Amino acid sequence: MTRNVSDSDSVRRQNRGLILSALRSGGPQSRTALAGITGLSHASVTAIMQDLLAQRVVEELTSPDRADGRLRGRPATLVGFHRAAAYVVLFEVDVNRLRTSLVDYSGVLVDRIETPVTPQTFAQTRPSAFFAEHLESLRTRTPKAAQTFRRIAISVQGILDRNGGGLKWSPIANLAGTSFADELAEMTELPVALYKRGRLLAEGTRWLDPRLSDASVATVFVGSTVAMGLSQRGSTTGRDMGGATEFGHMNHVPNGALCRCGMRGCIEAYAADYGILRTSFSVPDTAAPAPAVPSQQFDSLIKRAEAGDRAATHGFNLAGRAIGFGLSRMMAMFDPSHILLVGPGARALSLMRGEIESALSASLVCSINGLPAISAHLDEREPIFRGLMMKALAAVDDVDVAPNSHALRSA
Repeated sequence: MTRNVSDSDSVRRQNRGLILSALRSGGPQSRTALAGITGLSHASVTAIMQDLLAQRVVEELTSPDRADGRLRGRPATLVGFHRAAAYVVLFEVDVNRLRTSLVDYSGVLVDRIETPVTPQTFAQTRPSAFFAEHLESLRTRTPKAAQTFRRIAISVQGILDRNGGGLKWSPIANLAGTSFADELAEMTELPVALYKRGRLLAEGTRWLDPRLSDASVATVFVGSTVAMGLSQRGSTTGRDMGGATEFGHMNHVPNGALCRCGMRGCIEAYAADYGILRTSFSVPDTAAPAPAVPSQQFDSLIKRAEAGDRAATHGFNLAGRAIGFGLSRMMAMFDPSHILLVGPGARALSLMRGEIESALSASLVCSINGLPAISAHLDEREPIFRGLMMKALAAVDDVDVAPNSHALRSA
């Protein structure tokens, strides 16, 4: 009897999860459409939907086509997420800024705060206290939503420690070395998850561009750092299967230019904004990297190169060469059909493309299969934000709602 009950609970959880996943990826759906997508019977979908409606996890909506009179007959009833059922808090932190976002259960942005980050920020304030302070700002600004905060998700740069509670290393000064996610979870009594920027880039681009949903894609961030996320036929892959790699810290030139990580010859030391700046102004490659490069200065460097300035052009050529040879090494193990550049450096793809393609053409894989499609997405924030949001909301679906027939009832 115990085994039968356990099996029944497992099936119920799985079926609830299938419906939540279909709604999360496809938006509001009719019960008939959900049956077709999930493979569940119409009766099963109806029963599960009644339970979710009673919990106020979902709500019924009228099809826009029916509501405005464009279609005749009985209005189609769609089911979508109930926005106020839960809220997630998203922190996107890098070397220059923190972006704090509040998102409701349907994926609508409710509030956002942007704060500068400097090399002194986390020296002056413990990371967990810094994030807790910004969480409290959200609570004060959105008191009704604060009652149903469910999860916190943080986008970070660097190498996670083994338990995922902090960072072993990060280009963000003074962020590594403490289990700030664990501390924040204890302070707020909310689950906290850390995600590497590379993984979010890989997942976010798939959510933003349906054409890439089942493709093998290498998403390369070029800006204050160089990072990569890998997506193989719709699934993230890479280090620890997290979909992120240490691409920027792959060695490009032995004993070469000094990187922010302290090593020499990394791809990042040539292709990140500080590396391009250093080359363009003929600063010795052993000079300490700039702690931050203002966006206006990097934009000015791109314009100089586009206008034909030889020193600036040389800087972007070396950046493209470093990225290209890094990609050619990576493609000996992972053969993407698409390479997508994102971040501030994506605006300079035309300046780097020649060197990237030249390096790729010298590899065996590309000489046989041809070059992958190389394109740019100019705003890296959107794929990172979308990837982080979907991770956080999926955790609410999978952990808080699908297993528990009483989940979120208080909402």
